[in-house]
Amino acid sequence: MVNFLKNRGYWVRGVDVKPKSDCYLKTFEDEFYQLDLRVAENAVSMVKDIDYVFHLAANMGGIGYIMEVHSPVLYDNLMINLNMLEAARFEEVERFFFSSSACVYNRELQTMPDVTPLKESEVYPAWPDSVYGWEKLITEIACENYEKDYGLPVRIARFHNVMGPYGTYKGGREKVPAALCRKVAEAHDGDKIEIWGDGKQTRSFLYIDDCCEAFYQLVLSGYNKPVNIGTDRLISIDDLARLILKIADKNCDLYHDMSRWQGVRGRNADLTLVKSVIGWEPKTSLEEGLRRTYEWIGEVMHADGFSSDR
Repeated sequence: MVNFLKNRGYWVRGVDVKPKSDCYLKTFEDEFYQLDLRVAENAVSMVKDIDYVFHLAANMGGIGYIMEVHSPVLYDNLMINLNMLEAARFEEVERFFFSSSACVYNRELQTMPDVTPLKESEVYPAWPDSVYGWEKLITEIACENYEKDYGLPVRIARFHNVMGPYGTYKGGREKVPAALCRKVAEAHDGDKIEIWGDGKQTRSFLYIDDCCEAFYQLVLSGYNKPVNIGTDRLISIDDLARLILKIADKNCDLYHDMSRWQGVRGRNADLTLVKSVIGWEPKTSLEEGLRRTYEWIGEVMHADGFSSDR
């Protein structure tokens, strides 16, 4: 997002709890600070003299992480989110963008692999399947009330499974496309690729470049209610793994670990609203997005000394 904004001529300040050296992608922000946004004073100092706030900071990870780590996710994210809202209100920023998640949706709407695409209006009655989802929904409510009570202009995007190069691909916090790309890159022909659950659970996946374009357009728009940002192409996890194997030109079987988390049975994005309010729809195909992701992960693993010939 930093480079996306710089390419459009903006002056950009970046902040992360991690050092820049931990980021695979070289970014070109005008200022960078390594600070903990759970500290209110840090949030205020980062927002000072800023027009648009793109709030993406969060303690999060893949399905295993968010289903097993509860209190730290709730505490860290609510502290960060409320500090950033207060700072933005105090500094009277022109726009405040909050990155919410499809995890806010009611689990009872996601019990079948052939799930009906989720509409923004279907978030209530609320019953997310994780603490992470509850935290995102609570912050959506906070954003809406900060606009109502204080006049802070907010924009809210519900991301649906964003993937792409330069993201986490190992260590337990990676999302399923990156995890499967890593497993396939590590595999030899004839090996078995581990799938969490029965592999019939379904999701839709959005490429990172399309995601940045979408929420940038949303921030510039006049629409202030939550909006889905994703794709509506539904695919099972088994078929996702097979697609990556095809990209890698490898012949491997799948095996299913039923003891691992697999999340809701199906989740897909209804894009009717986002097409209506900002005229956006994704441009990058699933195949192309996965190819770029797989190739980057392979390059990084090779640079780290991994060889699939070993």
